Amino acid sequence: MVYRASEHRYDTMKVRRAGQSGLQLPALSFGMWHSFGDDANFQDSEKIILDAFDRGIFSFDLANNYGPGSGAAERMFGQVYRQDLKPYRDELVITTKAGFHMWPGVYGNFSSRKTLIAALDRSLQRMGLEYVDIYYSHRFDPETKLEETAEALDSIVRAGKALYIGISNYDGPQTARMIELFQQLHTPFVVNQSSYNLLNRQAETDGTLQTLADHDAGFVAYGPLAEGLLTNKYLTSKPSNLHLHWTNNFLLKNGHERALQKLKQLNDLAQNRNQTLAQMSLAWLLNNPTITSVVTGASKTAHLDDNLAALDHLDFTADELRRIDQIVKEN
Repeated sequence: MVYRASEHRYDTMKVRRAGQSGLQLPALSFGMWHSFGDDANFQDSEKIILDAFDRGIFSFDLANNYGPGSGAAERMFGQVYRQDLKPYRDELVITTKAGFHMWPGVYGNFSSRKTLIAALDRSLQRMGLEYVDIYYSHRFDPETKLEETAEALDSIVRAGKALYIGISNYDGPQTARMIELFQQLHTPFVVNQSSYNLLNRQAETDGTLQTLADHDAGFVAYGPLAEGLLTNKYLTSKPSNLHLHWTNNFLLKNGHERALQKLKQLNDLAQNRNQTLAQMSLAWLLNNPTITSVVTGASKTAHLDDNLAALDHLDFTADELRRIDQIVKEN
């Protein structure tokens, strides 16, 4: 059966611009870090990807190392793209990244010129694309000059293999220096994608968000629900089996009981807003105008619909924002 996208796919989706660039993204992007790849059921994966597009989510976020198994998520997405989404290529924003372990040897990591160019060639081949819309350096490379990384990314745009450039997991000072280099090169840099959520405020404290705002660039937030910590999953029991992303490990530094106490207080506030804790967490991110999009994953349409419902109530009162900060920042 030939897939035909819903005629109403853009009726309700909120679209946000990255600074003053021409790049626009749906408020929620579809992340393929988990649950997509060789171990997943293809029909299930295909269905949720197409359901997302039918609901106005036209941005699909990938990386060389997403899988499990390097390239697995890109290969699977490439199958869906070739089979179903290719007629809609001009509507889609397809992004990928390189920098975390991708293949054996010294060039399978980080952000040298050789690594970034070779990784993108692999990504394009796996997905059946001529170009990606955003190509990211996935992490700061302490052994390679930022000038080399910036020049490699700039040359990739000039070669027609990417339309825009992003960086990911770069802190405030690193972001500021990269922006300076991109400005010198006239590279179409648009976003920094980093871990950021209601509990993890590092992007605020290290200056990343302010740097991007000052330079009319955008921020794409991943890990918005702290690997499930900001859902109702752990509200009634200790999160003893919780495996946090490395950027969120500090959240349990004062013990499970203290984390659970904070979650319950935040959930009470969310209920007063007629939202779930997860919906309030997504809305809180999108209340910041520098946030261009939030990357969320979903394995079922119900999860997708729950996340999209957050877009119905993005406004917060000053008292609500103050109370959230008070809860989060208490020891």
